[in-house]
Amino acid sequence: MTTSSLTEHALAAFRGLAIGDALGMPTQSMSLEQIRTDHGVIDGFVDAGPNQRIAHGMPAASITDDTEQAVLVAELLVQGQGRLDPVDFARALIDWERTMADKGSLDLLGPSTKTAVQRILDGVPASEAGSTGTTNGAAMRITPVGIATPLGSGTTGLSSLVDAVQDACRVTHDTGLGIAGASAVAAAVSAGVEGATRSEALDLAVAAARIGETRGHWVAGGSIADRIDWARGYLSTVPDAERIDVVSGLIGTSVASQESVVAALALVALDLDPWQTVCTAASIGGDTDTIAAMAGAVLGAVHGATAWSADAVQQVETVNDLHLEELTEQLLDLRAGTRR
Repeated sequence: MTTSSLTEHALAAFRGLAIGDALGMPTQSMSLEQIRTDHGVIDGFVDAGPNQRIAHGMPAASITDDTEQAVLVAELLVQGQGRLDPVDFARALIDWERTMADKGSLDLLGPSTKTAVQRILDGVPASEAGSTGTTNGAAMRITPVGIATPLGSGTTGLSSLVDAVQDACRVTHDTGLGIAGASAVAAAVSAGVEGATRSEALDLAVAAARIGETRGHWVAGGSIADRIDWARGYLSTVPDAERIDVVSGLIGTSVASQESVVAALALVALDLDPWQTVCTAASIGGDTDTIAAMAGAVLGAVHGATAWSADAVQQVETVNDLHLEELTEQLLDLRAGTRR
């Protein structure tokens, strides 16, 4: 692909993460019943409604921790020339949470990240701090790693990408489940940036998850690779009107990687319009902002600039004062350096 094409797809991935996150902001951690009471089905950016506790009072198109932590990871990757220093990462996450708390926000560190960061600050080695993290915190912020890391060729190239993912997971989610979920998202993003189709990107997501689940500390849980494979086939057989209920009730939408990552990629596999897909993700209950953010990142990577309307991009960037172009270019410089 040309440099301009790589940039277009990488920027659309980062913007897709933010757009999905903002669509899911008003519905995050809510039940289907609460979402339907406040909003019906999400079809655009809306203010947080009366049943929204975490993002109470936030205006339409506001991002959450998913985008903010992805930006943080991107900045640290650039500063570290492609490497995330464990202690610097832990301190940056703590500083981020303090800033959010000072603003009165309830959108703070997730359970796995909070536990791991505190362990590092207490002196636990980075190699052990993330030994219990199985939730989607690593997957939600892994898009910059996918942008910065090429797939290479064959199994060896995919293993190199999973190496980079594991480095980013080590502090907080150094388990087979945490790494597998993040590897699936990163591989799909990296593949899309390089011109893969939606189906090809999902094939690589499954393959990367299969490698990732052999890494890190073992924790019991269903295979994310197998669950993605099953879900992407099964959901396509479900009538449109029943899909939200099926994703919520059968695939699952909790913060567990083997639910939310699978839900995001199963929705991507439907081959619907990208905007329709992330709106559906924002309507399914549970961890909607993260599911929509992951789906948006993959769809942006695959489709490039055509995935998102100029109005949606402008609204999210204006409301949140987001400037992703330079950061994306810096991540692509890291990607080019990896190839040399």
